[in-house]
Amino acid sequence: MQKAEKERLIEELTGRLSSADALLVADYRGMTNSQLAELRVELLKHGAKFTVVKNTLTRRAAEAAGSDALLAMLEGPTAIAFVEADGNAVAVAKALSDAAKDTKILALRGGVLSGNPITGAEIERLAKLPPLEILQAQLVGVIVAPLTQLAAVLNAPLQNLVGLINARITQLEEGGDTSAAATEEAAPEPEAVEAPVAEVATEEAPVEEAAAAEVATEAVVAEAEADETVAEATEDTPEA
Repeated sequence: MQKAEKERLIEELTGRLSSADALLVADYRGMTNSQLAELRVELLKHGAKFTVVKNTLTRRAAEAAGSDALLAMLEGPTAIAFVEADGNAVAVAKALSDAAKDTKILALRGGVLSGNPITGAEIERLAKLPPLEILQAQLVGVIVAPLTQLAAVLNAPLQNLVGLINARITQLEEGGDTSAAATEEAAPEPEAVEAPVAEVATEEAPVEEAAAAEVATEAVVAEAEADETVAEATEDTPEA
């Protein structure tokens, strides 16, 4: 390979290493060309390019890009999945993990995720995460849940107050109905009150008339007795 060609490849690799959001390194030793092609197609669906690289050129590119964590992984046949910024690192990790299980040949060495080195075991754990859509929904739930609880706490006193007011109104209405019913039951009917008074008046009238008649009779008797006394006195007096 000509020096100019090497420099061009190193420059290209440096740019790809610098712009990638994640780098997942695997040992592809023993895989057939058809298996590699199939894996490349699968990774492209998730925004990653799977490239077989030369370790010597990749070391120089990694040093130029500041990806020193990648240097220890460049031993033996090496292929790197370059996950672009708009790619899905979780889906890429899952595809690599599935390929390793299916072929029993591909071996995950590790990689660099958001500037941090990760091991092959961590790639396996990354592959077990839920899809991005579910993670986003869970994140929204985590954010919204406290807000919903806060709204419930703030609304609870108002709801309790309204409930107390309604209960008091109901109590007063029931109390008013009971008082009205008790008043109607306690109040005597007008005829029941007046009837005894009329009877008393009727009973007292004959008593007063009888008393007056008796006084009149006594007066007549007294007058008759007085006349009789005068007559007797006249008869007894001698003539002069």
